[in-house]
Amino acid sequence: MAGAYLIGIIVMAVSMYVQWRLKRKFEEYSQVGLSIGLSGKEIAEKMLRESGIYDVRVLSVEGRLTDHYNPQDKTVNLSPDVYHGRSVAAAAVASHECGHAVQHATAYSWLQLRSKMVPFLTISSRYMQWVILAGILMINTSIVPLAIGVALFAATTLFSFVTLPVEYDASNRALAWIQRNRVVNEREYVMAGDALKWAARTYLVAAIGSLATLLYYVSILMGRRD
Repeated sequence: MAGAYLIGIIVMAVSMYVQWRLKRKFEEYSQVGLSIGLSGKEIAEKMLRESGIYDVRVLSVEGRLTDHYNPQDKTVNLSPDVYHGRSVAAAAVASHECGHAVQHATAYSWLQLRSKMVPFLTISSRYMQWVILAGILMINTSIVPLAIGVALFAATTLFSFVTLPVEYDASNRALAWIQRNRVVNEREYVMAGDALKWAARTYLVAAIGSLATLLYYVSILMGRRD
């Protein structure tokens, strides 16, 4: 039990560090103007067009680091700093989100799998923690509720690991495109890669944290069965 708490604390500390580094990196690279002078919106539209994608809209959404691609309505949603920004950070984020649009257009298998998992996880996430709590409280009388809760949590853990190749592939597509099309120079390319590397690490830490939590719940369940 003490080991599980220690692992949880370590994962939490690493997660906080990665989030801090990501924020610092994006703040730093947001101050570096892009030599080509394009905004995030213009870069996104250029990448989509040159990738043969004409049915995806580029929109501005409120918030900070709220950038995402929505496969349901085919929209690349960029935060104001990225949408209007003409920085290395804006170029990295805009092209990364368009990388997801390219994945969608080319039927990238990992993105398809993740999309198929979303409806189930959307429903299960509403009840999962309550089922686990009930299972822990009822563990002396029945292990069924906890077993169901662990199964639901295992699905979320699987989802977090399926997300990893999706995010890394989108970054690889983005970096390859901005370099090939000379959207960035060599110095800016290194910065863009560094920013996306730290962004990807947030997903990696989240996946490891989810796995650690799952193993903790499994240890409780197996301990009761013994």
